Amino acid sequence: MNGLSRVSLSNQLNDEINLDELCQEIRERACQGEFDEQGYVSLDMIDKLKAVGVYRALVPMRFGGDECSPREFCELIEKISMADGSVGWVASFGMSPAYLAGLPEVTLKEIYKNGPDVVFAGGIFPPQAAEMTDDGMVVTGRWKFSSGCLGADIIGVGISPRKDNEVQGLPRMAVLPAEQVQVEMTWDTVGLKGTGSHDLIVNGVLVKEDWTFVRGAASTLPEPFFKYPSLSFATQVLSVVAIGVAGAALEEFKKLAPGKSSITGGSEIANRPVTQYEYAKADAAFQAAKAWFYQTMDRVWEQILKGQTPSPDQIRDMRLACTHAVRVCAEVSRTMQMLAGMTAIYTNNPFSRFVNDTNVVTQHAFMGDITLLNAGAMSFGIDPAPGYL
Repeated sequence: MNGLSRVSLSNQLNDEINLDELCQEIRERACQGEFDEQGYVSLDMIDKLKAVGVYRALVPMRFGGDECSPREFCELIEKISMADGSVGWVASFGMSPAYLAGLPEVTLKEIYKNGPDVVFAGGIFPPQAAEMTDDGMVVTGRWKFSSGCLGADIIGVGISPRKDNEVQGLPRMAVLPAEQVQVEMTWDTVGLKGTGSHDLIVNGVLVKEDWTFVRGAASTLPEPFFKYPSLSFATQVLSVVAIGVAGAALEEFKKLAPGKSSITGGSEIANRPVTQYEYAKADAAFQAAKAWFYQTMDRVWEQILKGQTPSPDQIRDMRLACTHAVRVCAEVSRTMQMLAGMTAIYTNNPFSRFVNDTNVVTQHAFMGDITLLNAGAMSFGIDPAPGYL
């Protein structure tokens, strides 16, 4: 059953599912290893994410969407990520209107003609040469790291338009129906195993030019969301997954510690001074990083709602807060695993999953060391690398 035919099913589910119930189901199925073992989020779960509004959240109201704010969307992803990091990561690509806004409006109307609950996945790198013809661009190649591609309705791939073997303009993204893309299941990782970030393969598919767009180009859509810095937002929706997972680690430990004693006869974990001290430190670091993360977002959103352009320093703070938050969250998750003792070393133990998932988030290029270098350079009046802002 392809993605577009599932839209009607998600509409039927809409009245039957609430977010709390869905998160409980996600948690239970994740603990059973369903998503990690199969290497993707099950299609019925994608339908349920549609039903609770993940994929319509940021779609403009005139296309049938909910037109949420960046913070509202990130809070939604944070809650889902507390249930499972992989499902939260896949749900985070409900931010796709920020990408798709580079398409002509007539194309967007076609995409949303059957409703706003459209699932998008993308493989941007490496950009592949696409021969330009009078009818469009012939797309062929392989792309990596396409999270959620097995549940997508439409898929975008990075291309470098060529004519007579010469590059024509900036890199673009070509958008195709999912059935025109082959998925090779290559995703075998230590964490976020259920994201299904597999390879994409396309062989000689003609894509009309109005189904392509320049990556990073400013959108002409009038809604305030499309004035929000898109690269920063793409970073925030991934960073907040780590916030959700670390929050789950803290909550899980609070439930575990009062009733768990050492097999050697030691006192309950919760009664140990080292536990109380380390938990308080981790909780404080987590709450501070999370608060700054949302604070930087709120400041920029307020500027946009006033019709003003965010300053470079405000965008710098958003990027820096993301990198800081994911690294704090990885440390918090590891601390909780250490305090939980030997039972937390088993593969199917939730603390192992918390540690592995948050560590994988820190590996993403959007939160790499280069983001710290750019933020530091700006502190001294030095221009950051192109694309940072």
